[in-house]
Amino acid sequence: MPEWFIGLMSGTSLDGVDGVLVRSTDGHIPLEVIGHASRAIAPALREEFLILNSEGPNEIHRGALAANALVRIYADVVSELLTTHHLPANAVRAIGAHGQTVRHRPQAFDSIGYTIQLNQPALLAEWCGIDVVADFRSRDLAAGGQGAPLVPPFHRAFFGHPTQARAIINIGGISNITLVPDSNSSQAQGPLLGFDCGPGNALMDTWCHLHTGATFDDRGQWGAQGAVSQALLARLQDDAFFKKPPPKSTGRDLFNGNWLEARLQGFEKLPAKDVQATLMDLTAWACVEGMRSTSLVCETLVVCGGGAFNLALMERLQAMAADTHVCSSQALGIEPHLVEACAFAWLAQQTIQRKPASVPSVTGAKGTRILGAIYLA
Repeated sequence: MPEWFIGLMSGTSLDGVDGVLVRSTDGHIPLEVIGHASRAIAPALREEFLILNSEGPNEIHRGALAANALVRIYADVVSELLTTHHLPANAVRAIGAHGQTVRHRPQAFDSIGYTIQLNQPALLAEWCGIDVVADFRSRDLAAGGQGAPLVPPFHRAFFGHPTQARAIINIGGISNITLVPDSNSSQAQGPLLGFDCGPGNALMDTWCHLHTGATFDDRGQWGAQGAVSQALLARLQDDAFFKKPPPKSTGRDLFNGNWLEARLQGFEKLPAKDVQATLMDLTAWACVEGMRSTSLVCETLVVCGGGAFNLALMERLQAMAADTHVCSSQALGIEPHLVEACAFAWLAQQTIQRKPASVPSVTGAKGTRILGAIYLA
């Protein structure tokens, strides 16, 4: 019997909420994407999420209200998916709703650390009349892992190829990579490799908004007009995160406006568009370095997330990875901005079926764990 799931995702780029309706006929990938819907995040709410990435006054109150506002958007996306495809709520097995990450400090402070995704899954279940699976990171964190990235097993299942090794790079606010050997090779029996490799759009978006007023650099056109400063690039590349071996994960806790401002000291006369070009090179470099950090030689680099729409960034990736074919995930059957939403629909399915979805070789956890908490309709 086919099962229907909905996946919802609002990523670190904070550009909006993407939702997908997927159908699974046998409980395995590939899931069939039946439809999608999206909603923008209002500027005031976007700004509130950005503020909540750092310490500030009245955080508990503000975070709770921001979570409620986000779930209103989630519910609107779910309603549109159901209406468009003429499905009653009880036809959908579950919704996978990740929430909005505002802090991610695994293994910090007390060796356990924490990860916080603002969400109100009980409210979403109440409003939609569908079981909701949320809180995907904390179980892995409790088992000693990073709690991130979560998408590598989905990347392997959806994008794996029998004769071709592939790197799957999701470029949202932060970039993460999954290295997938061809399924016929001896390496296919080894542990799955995946980790956060550095900033994605977060720094570029911050700089673009500061100097142009736009929330992102459309297709990378502004950054493409600038010249890369090799001196600034070298300073940016010198951060300890890039030298740290996997498992590793990061977020706006590290790669944010304050991080950039500190490293721009001495470069005040550099034209703004040159800084943007340099930030673009930093993102591309971090992705390619991540791909080359293991012995696996990838024939194809598949890009998903909002970064796939930055044409100048895609060109930089191809130039830096000259021996690898760089393509958008759309070439493999799934639009770039929908991949993570599909991943959370799949993760919800794994939770409902009581199947482990964490990968110790990716997160560093003590073992595989069933992820997510279920909120019944």
